[in-house]
Amino acid sequence: MKINVSKIPEGGMNLRFEKDGAWFRGFLPETEPFDCTLRRIEIVCTVRRMKENVFIEGSVTASAEAPCCRCLEAARFPLAASFKYTFSPAPDEPQDEMELNTEDLELAYYEEDMIDLDRLIYEQIMLQIPIKPLCAEACKGLCPQCGTNLNVATCACEAEPFDERLSVLKQFKVKPKTQ
Repeated sequence: MKINVSKIPEGGMNLRFEKDGAWFRGFLPETEPFDCTLRRIEIVCTVRRMKENVFIEGSVTASAEAPCCRCLEAARFPLAASFKYTFSPAPDEPQDEMELNTEDLELAYYEEDMIDLDRLIYEQIMLQIPIKPLCAEACKGLCPQCGTNLNVATCACEAEPFDERLSVLKQFKVKPKTQ
């Protein structure tokens, strides 16, 4: 969704719209594998303008599904994020490198009187997708020897024998550093 800055009313505007998983996949390279599936992405935001600056504040929610990183079963989880951005006209000259602070992370630029909300929403969703999704915190995963899903059944595999050469480490204790 693109917003024309000059058409933002003086009192601002409230936006509410939905996207689907196909919209999200459109941002991803086709050659990259991506196992996460998104459903029903809802965006609610308020857009206000003050002279050349545009303030956007809102939230994005979605439901996602990805393989559990322990047992490979489907893991379903909600995604939710709130965001706040200040858009200013893009500077004419590129700026020198500088260290960013927290406020700079909420600052963005627009060009040609247009703000592309789709990129902002995509970014917020990507930041919420867990690196290692779990079907449950207590997921036992797969047996490393036979591949049985330990959440569903137990296996007859024996535990790997303990290496006696490492037994000296059982007595190893770390003392807290005192100042």
